[in-house]
Amino acid sequence: MKKTRPTPSRTAAVALDNEPRPFTLAGRVAVVTGSSRGLGKAIALALGAAGAKVALNFAHGQEQADATFAEFAGRGYEGLLVRADVTNEKHVTKMCHAVANKLGPVDIVVCNATPAQPQKPFELYDWAFQQQMLDFFLKSPVLLTSAVLPQMKERRFGRIVNIGSEVVRRGVPNFAPYVAAKGAQAAWSASMASELAPWQITVNTVSPGWIPVERHAGDAPAQKEAYKALIPMRRWGVPADVGGVVTFLCGDAAAFVTGQDIAVNGGVTVG
Repeated sequence: MKKTRPTPSRTAAVALDNEPRPFTLAGRVAVVTGSSRGLGKAIALALGAAGAKVALNFAHGQEQADATFAEFAGRGYEGLLVRADVTNEKHVTKMCHAVANKLGPVDIVVCNATPAQPQKPFELYDWAFQQQMLDFFLKSPVLLTSAVLPQMKERRFGRIVNIGSEVVRRGVPNFAPYVAAKGAQAAWSASMASELAPWQITVNTVSPGWIPVERHAGDAPAQKEAYKALIPMRRWGVPADVGGVVTFLCGDAAAFVTGQDIAVNGGVTVG
């Protein structure tokens, strides 16, 4: 007698459809700083694909920003393009108010904006450059968090994700101002994670390795190959690798993950 597979219960199927979907961001509102290109663009697209309403931020390059937002909207995602210097308190406050008015209260903040990052001996850096690093990687997250925290606490939900760097763990030379500022950002994230946990607000750091994007177009091929040889997975990372991790951290599936620094570098750093 021929055996047949049991037909799935229609009732069971309905129950499954009604279960929470831990990887959806439907109904959430996100701000991604520095998202007109590179990793920020990939993060914004990933959050949009997961259902979030996303405010894409930029400070310079209107044409590039317009093109990125056109691509974002062309995929059917909902959001807003907003120009703001995220190291300027007035700009940050105005941006967050605009986002709340047009998209709703901010649930997710991804601090990704970055200035140029030249590598050179310590003696060739002046204090103004070192201050710029601190402004982008410490002051900016502080300003953004300050702007959205009251509403996050009121709703007892929030996701703050700082885009860090593997350079903190690797102690990369000729890069001291950048490394120091990223280290400060990671330490601030860990402290804030402990402080905000009672309100169910998570704070995490995602630390990519060297993932080539537009600003790396002029990098020396020999330098690139030397780094690639360090990657145990024997391939370059791509921006979507970072976008995927950020999306996970912003969803309900990661509600019990906070105070972590997650490397996205194919195993260059472990442990």
